[in-house]
Amino acid sequence: MTILKLSQIPLSTRILIAMAFGLIVGSINVPLYSMVSHLADAFVMLLQMTALPYISLSLIVGIGGLSASKAKLALKSTLVLIILLMTLMLCFILMAPLSFPNWQSAEFYSANTVKVSQEFNLVELFIPSNPFNAFANAIIPSVVFFSVFIGIGLMPIKNKRQSLAVLSNLKQSVSNISSLVMRFAPIGIFCIGWRAASTLDASQLDGLMIYVASSLVLVALLSFVVFPALLATITPFGYRAILKASREAMITAFATGSFFVVIPIIVEKAKQLIATQYAHIDNADKVSEVIVPISYSLPVGGKLLSLLFVLFAAWFSGAYISFEDYVKLIVIGIPQLFGTSTLAMQNLLELFNVSHSMFDFFIVSENLVVGRLSALLSVTFASCLPLLVATSMAKSFRLKKKALIKYLLIIPTLSILAFMGLKFGFSAISYQYQGYAKFIERDFLMDDVKSRYLDKAAQSSETAQPFVGVLTRIKQRGFIRVGYFRDDLPYSFHNNNGKLVGFDIEIMNQLAIDLNVDIEFVKIFRRQAKSLLASGYLDITTGVPVIPDNMAQFTLTMPYSTQSIAIIVKDERRAEFTQWDNILQRDDLILGIPESFYYKKAIAKTFTHGKAWEISTPRLFFKAEFAHIDAMVFGAAASSAWTLLNPSYTVVVPKPELAPLYMAFPINKNDHAFELFMRNWLTMKQQSKTIDQLFDYWIKGNTKPTN
Repeated sequence: MTILKLSQIPLSTRILIAMAFGLIVGSINVPLYSMVSHLADAFVMLLQMTALPYISLSLIVGIGGLSASKAKLALKSTLVLIILLMTLMLCFILMAPLSFPNWQSAEFYSANTVKVSQEFNLVELFIPSNPFNAFANAIIPSVVFFSVFIGIGLMPIKNKRQSLAVLSNLKQSVSNISSLVMRFAPIGIFCIGWRAASTLDASQLDGLMIYVASSLVLVALLSFVVFPALLATITPFGYRAILKASREAMITAFATGSFFVVIPIIVEKAKQLIATQYAHIDNADKVSEVIVPISYSLPVGGKLLSLLFVLFAAWFSGAYISFEDYVKLIVIGIPQLFGTSTLAMQNLLELFNVSHSMFDFFIVSENLVVGRLSALLSVTFASCLPLLVATSMAKSFRLKKKALIKYLLIIPTLSILAFMGLKFGFSAISYQYQGYAKFIERDFLMDDVKSRYLDKAAQSSETAQPFVGVLTRIKQRGFIRVGYFRDDLPYSFHNNNGKLVGFDIEIMNQLAIDLNVDIEFVKIFRRQAKSLLASGYLDITTGVPVIPDNMAQFTLTMPYSTQSIAIIVKDERRAEFTQWDNILQRDDLILGIPESFYYKKAIAKTFTHGKAWEISTPRLFFKAEFAHIDAMVFGAAASSAWTLLNPSYTVVVPKPELAPLYMAFPINKNDHAFELFMRNWLTMKQQSKTIDQLFDYWIKGNTKPTN
């Protein structure tokens, strides 16, 4: 019986086995040691170390060694083939939403709701004013652009052989290093799989299964069926040979989640496969050296999956996308993908009037699995493209009738079955909106303190007079008395158990703990706050915006947080409120502004066309009798919380983004000792990151960390 040596097992098989073992070890709750995480990082960094130099050297040598006529011929065929492959991919991507079920639209609580996207500058992305900066910061499009022009500059030089020989030797040395690093791939992939399984939070997939499953089916169809079958039908390369040449790079890209790190592997494997058919064609072996690095910067391959997410986000948030929007998605969306998918996504969501809260979905899905699927699809695209270009240069395209008939039956059948399977599977899922529950079920993040709650202030409380300072009064009384405002999400509210919680409430709890006293909360109206503080009945209240109207009534502590100015509006009307200029110039709008944000002079000066109405509580805006109010101007953090209770509404931060408002706690005007104490106490809590942790939990909606 022959024992198979480890060296005889193909590297791709060893990588697969290592990844499977890593996932198994991580999934059975074996502790994740720091050494494992460090080894995973080291492997990825070693791959990245060779990738950027290899891209640049490959482009310079590949283009510089061509004549002008051959370069022109290769460019034409490459552009045509890229467009054809992209068209094929887009057909599948645009068909995927047909499988989406009819779920009720909903919004998730997210701090990204309040973000304004960065401006996309295609010129700065591609043209490096400082090439060294592009290399140092791994700005790939700029590196590619620079390397292409260096290669073009080398093309007309007569005595360039020695220069090309030196650069070729450098490129080969980088390739050798990459091959050496790949010997350790099973170890690196094992560590990556262990870490991924150990850190995976299954709850993160909530609401994302539709996008993840659709992406998985698309990638499987395109990577293992459509692209290899297309090449096997019109080129001399066989289906198995194509997959065999790309499997190591596909597995590594999926495991690491990076297409960039496997570019050297793709180039070398493609060169070897091209050499089996076109060894007699001049410069055929250089095709992959040029095409593959360039493809990394183009909006092709896995980058196009970002367009699927835009369609998913529109469906999930209830936004309607017409046929014209599909055209816009292709015409405007594809150029956005020359940059990073993360930057492009923020712009695309805004372009199609989809709430930025969906951006969190995109980040989670990319980090979990879709980023890996995207890298795998990019490998397939980059492996197939040079084979097609080499075949075009050799004029060897020929139609294999048997293969054509076989794949004409297989591809449509598999595609229909796949999409029908998705549709049936999605429809069978019992789905319920979870955003409200995740918010209302929150409890304190940190230590609690003994508390009492009053629904209203005691009689004669507004006329009592303080005889001692607040700190002395608190110590004598044994508890601090805090006023909290009605309908003040997410700063103060009652959770599903009836417990008073929220960002401000937990800050007050921490204050009581540090004062070593209990706490008594009193529900008040905003108009009561001034007299209750002045009388000494209340020691402090929950926060209010730092605006002149509030500053005139109270002494405010130093700011402890901020709120951006945002607008709450029905989902279908979001497009009307993306620009402040358009909003302020309209005469037909009625805007509601809660009393805590109603700055009279500024509003009278700003809203000269439309009407701005003061409303006592945000809750009124969502009632049927106030349907004549088109939108509500409010703090973004509070707005995103209210959309959880009313998921048919969304939050818009119009451009240009206004300066945020500070939030501070009202206290008695005449107690400078307590004001100084609160200033120092808030500074201490900010320096210890306590307030940041509470902000992340209550405002950003992060989950409670586990011990």
